[in-house]
Amino acid sequence: MCNLSVVYVTRNEEENIGDSLASLYDIADEIIVFDENSADRTREIAKKYGAKVYKVPHEINFHKTKRKALSKATCKWILQLDADERLSSELRSEIVEVINLSDADIRRRVFPEDRKKLFLRHQKILGYQKSDGREIAAFFIPRRNYFLGKPLRFGGAYPDGVIRLVKRGKAIFPAKHVHEQIDIDGGVSWLFNDLEHFDSPSLKRYLMRLNRYTDLHAVSLKKRKAPRNFVYLFYYSFLKAFLVFLSLYIRHKGFKDGIRGFLWSFFSASHYTISYFKYWNMN
Repeated sequence: MCNLSVVYVTRNEEENIGDSLASLYDIADEIIVFDENSADRTREIAKKYGAKVYKVPHEINFHKTKRKALSKATCKWILQLDADERLSSELRSEIVEVINLSDADIRRRVFPEDRKKLFLRHQKILGYQKSDGREIAAFFIPRRNYFLGKPLRFGGAYPDGVIRLVKRGKAIFPAKHVHEQIDIDGGVSWLFNDLEHFDSPSLKRYLMRLNRYTDLHAVSLKKRKAPRNFVYLFYYSFLKAFLVFLSLYIRHKGFKDGIRGFLWSFFSASHYTISYFKYWNMN
């Protein structure tokens, strides 16, 4: 069995997919791209890097496509990435090292002292407890989010741990909603080097993504039949949004990132207001 499959789900990512593939293609035994009917050169660029490309219908909840893409991988370990994510040279080396370690050797890895508490607290918030003796089947990767040209250091934007390296057959996306976490059958550990995330190089792209995610959130509110009354309108659209802003900008020190930290905190909080108003106006 091969060691490492890299899996993507894409849609109109010609501006990103090449840089992402260039950061990892030479450490992958196979690259799989499930492309949701892109109208640009995404599939063409992916094929130049030797990827196995599958053209599939667009899913509103793209986790359904991610679940299908994972099932196509044939290697022992699977690295699942988005097209706007790139591996640093340090992360590349760490991945190559880790996938060749035994479970006992993985457990002997020592967390960096300056980030150990931060990583473990983040893991607990997301609901992944200690492995309790089970074989390590997945790794969180700390993700450094670039916003308007520079990485965000505060405002809850780091480490933004995401489970991306998983053992084949040990991970599945429930595909119930877009913000869900992947289900892991086994223990979860961490990689220590950063995954670089270039999702918002411009305010225009950020707002396009905000529009997409608030559409999905509004549908989620409809499915769970959230109340439509002025009490819930005030709570969800104003009070909750205000509390989220204070948490990101003050408690998590978003102000240290300057104007970018303010905009990040403001738009992250406004997600709730926009989502509820979209839900309010649904038939």
